[in-house]
Amino acid sequence: MSLSSARQRRATAASPPTDDGYAKDAKDRRRRPGGDGDSEDEGIKWFLPFLALGLLRHMSASSNLIHDCDEVFNYWEPLHFLLYRSGFQTWEYSSDFALRSYLYLFFHALVAGPASLIFGEHKVRVFYSVRIFLGLISTITETVLVVALSRRYGKRLACYVLAMLCLSSGCFFASTSFLPSSFSMYAVTLSSALFLLEKYAGAVSVAAAGVILGWPFSILVFLPVTVYSLIRGSFRRVFLSGFVTSLCFLVLSFVADYYCYGRLTFSVFNLLKYNVIGGGESHLYGTEGFSFYFRNGFNNFNFAFILALLFLGVVPFARKKYAPDLLIVVSPVYIWLAFMSLQAHKEERFLYPIYSLICVAAAAVIDSLPDFFHDKYSSDQSIFEKIAKGLRPLILGFILCASHSRTFSMLNGYGAPLQIYQHLEHHDDTGPGSILCVGSEWHRYPSSFFIPSYISEVRWIDDGFRGLLPFPFNETLGGTTAAPSYFNNKNKAAEGQYLKDIGACNLLVELDLRRPYPSRGSDLSTWEALAALPFLDRELSPALYRSFFIPYRWQQNNVFGLYKLLRRLHPDHA
Repeated sequence: MSLSSARQRRATAASPPTDDGYAKDAKDRRRRPGGDGDSEDEGIKWFLPFLALGLLRHMSASSNLIHDCDEVFNYWEPLHFLLYRSGFQTWEYSSDFALRSYLYLFFHALVAGPASLIFGEHKVRVFYSVRIFLGLISTITETVLVVALSRRYGKRLACYVLAMLCLSSGCFFASTSFLPSSFSMYAVTLSSALFLLEKYAGAVSVAAAGVILGWPFSILVFLPVTVYSLIRGSFRRVFLSGFVTSLCFLVLSFVADYYCYGRLTFSVFNLLKYNVIGGGESHLYGTEGFSFYFRNGFNNFNFAFILALLFLGVVPFARKKYAPDLLIVVSPVYIWLAFMSLQAHKEERFLYPIYSLICVAAAAVIDSLPDFFHDKYSSDQSIFEKIAKGLRPLILGFILCASHSRTFSMLNGYGAPLQIYQHLEHHDDTGPGSILCVGSEWHRYPSSFFIPSYISEVRWIDDGFRGLLPFPFNETLGGTTAAPSYFNNKNKAAEGQYLKDIGACNLLVELDLRRPYPSRGSDLSTWEALAALPFLDRELSPALYRSFFIPYRWQQNNVFGLYKLLRRLHPDHA
């Protein structure tokens, strides 16, 4: 036997199996569009992920809840005012404070404006048109990420990521939320994909747009990809791309703010100043402990979140696969979790920018399970390696089933508010000039897009809340340029935010949780129920059953109240 032949056999035996598609030559063929690899080596085609994600994002657009009242009062309401000259204003939109960028609203008005002309008085259709637009952006960015992963790391990993993006509760809910943190999630997803495709200038440009048009604080999430893009690509070209994009969006933001606030101000700087430079007072709106995001991450991704946190432990076993590129892409998960967990004020939406990266990290860990048992000096697979390969689809399937269970529980347990407000359009016999009143359920108000024209105004009634509530935009004071004296940045209730004469209410929305104290709607001599839908009682329902839908047990073990639309009875009906 010749020496060269023996060397060749030893090298072959020492090489890891290539069934996972990670051999260097296969990887090189995938990365070269003009390579001689077959069609399988080119990765997943665009159509499959676009179709799958498109269907799921359309489902999200049509059935998603509104998870945060900030989404309504800081984005849906000012957008409604731009379109219809009515809506609620928060103190952040007062010209005195000017914390919110109107450029972000104008971007969505590109769809909402034409939709309002097409649908006229059917404002609910405008609402869902914007949601479908958000779902389309999410679909496109996530499709690019799946294709990029398939070209760099093989079809299996890309398919795992695709499945998680489609079915994880976190991505389902965040993908069509009208929030800057969701927009940052789109930008993070696309920027990461372009980085993997070695489109470094594009990756940095998208990152700049995500920070300025989306959420300024998300700059930390974009940092690793931006730094390595400057190192990997042509520094001059990548830097100029990011600089020009940043400059364009900064100028557009400044012009939009000047036009709407009526004075020279810069909302991006104002927001940073309020939260960082001046110390900020966001703690006035609630604080949470260090573990909040870890509990929240598990709720939205279940065991996928735990696997994502274990990604760093996988890298030493799969160094040739994932280091450094995928490690660079996934690293913001750890940076963002650490940074946000140190902040006193915490909200679920603050975690949105890293949602797609959580899916990537978790999928990579599942895909790498056999690597823990692989003997690089042997061409034969051990029994443990074979078992690990068989466990991969089982683990993924369990995660996806748990995610679907969580989504189903949320939609069915808390979907009543959106459905109840849509009942309003069927009760215009209440008469023009009607007043709709909302008490403790003000934070679930789904926006003025659900208020038909026969209702002249929506008013809050005092149910004990002592924070500052939104006021209608005041055209007399200047609309968007107004700086009303009743606004403050201390979250203190303002004089006049509540309707004192409850007798003026023609319609009432309330949640009856069947507590010992009576609800207003229990007075059948004053109110009649136009609609009532079950609403999950979080306080009295077990954590397991309210968080996840378990067939035959969810309805039985949870406690439900009634979400009601009530109408005042006329004296002759009393």
